Amino acid sequence: MPGMCLIAVAWQHHPRYALALIANRDEFHGRPAAVAGPDPAAPDVYGGRDLQAGGSWLQVSTRGRLAAVTNVRDGRNPEAAPRSRGALVRDFARGSDDAASFVTQLAPIAAEHGRYNLLCWDGAALLFATNHPEAASRPVAPGVHAMSNGAFDAPWPKSGHATRALRTWLDSPASLREVGDDALDPLFVALADTLPAPDAALPDTGVGLEMERWLSPPFVRGERYGTRCSSIVLVGAEAIVFAERRFGPDGVPQGDSFAQLVRSG
Repeated sequence: MPGMCLIAVAWQHHPRYALALIANRDEFHGRPAAVAGPDPAAPDVYGGRDLQAGGSWLQVSTRGRLAAVTNVRDGRNPEAAPRSRGALVRDFARGSDDAASFVTQLAPIAAEHGRYNLLCWDGAALLFATNHPEAASRPVAPGVHAMSNGAFDAPWPKSGHATRALRTWLDSPASLREVGDDALDPLFVALADTLPAPDAALPDTGVGLEMERWLSPPFVRGERYGTRCSSIVLVGAEAIVFAERRFGPDGVPQGDSFAQLVRSG
């Protein structure tokens, strides 16, 4: 089931970008996925697509919408939910309900989905929703936040690394210039960090110390499983920037894309 594994988001923190997001998606390399692009079933929707379950991990709409999801890691309780969390991203990006209505309607069936942390932005409000340990949602306060595979804003080392990188870039002159792909390099460099966290800082998610170490950097490198793509989304008043860098087994680069999407809403 698709999901990002690290997201840093800045909400109402910058004069140019009401919403800015950087993220890494970790997944099995053999799971089929489409690169960032327009959704064939909804041309106003742009992002990656999971070709196995049909959802997504991160999508935007030129109508002024964004959704992103991470899984919640709990090695002590294997997942057995029938619904893909990636469907939540797809359905919100394609839909027209405001974020509050969407997550309210989701609550009664939240437990039927794989464990998720979800962000929904409807052009006016940014909401966080989860189904672990139970269904809950709340507005995201202005500022810079992290969402990984634990609680929202949990102080995981990779989360702190990502929020510092995003805040530093947004506070720099580069964030006020016209954005070309090279201007985003500092953010992609931060997302590419493979340095494991010290043992004392590791969370305990029930997967064992060795795996906690392996999963602790922002960028996870592995032959069968690892970081598949790094994404940057910058939402301005007139356009949405969506940049993606893709990786294969052992972190080998597999291409990139850059789009500036004109907003219609």
